Amino acid sequence: MTNEELQSLTEEISVRLFQKPFKHIAFFNPRLRTTGGRYMLSSHNIEINRHYYDQHGFDELAGIIKHELCHYHLHIEGKGYKHGDKDFKILMHKVGAPRHCSPLKEGKKRNTSLKSYFYKCLSCGQGYRRQRRVNTKRYVCGKCSGKLEEVLKIAE
Repeated sequence: MTNEELQSLTEEISVRLFQKPFKHIAFFNPRLRTTGGRYMLSSHNIEINRHYYDQHGFDELAGIIKHELCHYHLHIEGKGYKHGDKDFKILMHKVGAPRHCSPLKEGKKRNTSLKSYFYKCLSCGQGYRRQRRVNTKRYVCGKCSGKLEEVLKIAE
């Protein structure tokens, strides 16, 4: 789906469900990662995360557009457009917009190649696990102020 098709779909949903025109721009924003879409208060544009369309299909995309159009029309009218506002909840129920998106199947991949460093106090035996290396000449034990020694480096 292109941005032009998204724009025409958004305009069509707006007229059909809200009986009001959508006069601004709707487009796919490739930088969105954690949300299905967002309504921009300053420009009145709607940005959509393409990954939701790719993974969940047209119905999920239509739901995201409905949700963002609820923000859009209520904000334009000067009513409560935030998630907790009564006007927003009533309009969402009226048009059948979802409160949340379905989760994406492939989440953000964590870097599993992080190293761990383990330090031990020579005086009291207190152990410390760190992801970053500690300068043992500069830092001391937080419990007794004793000297620290690197015991082992763990590559996970």
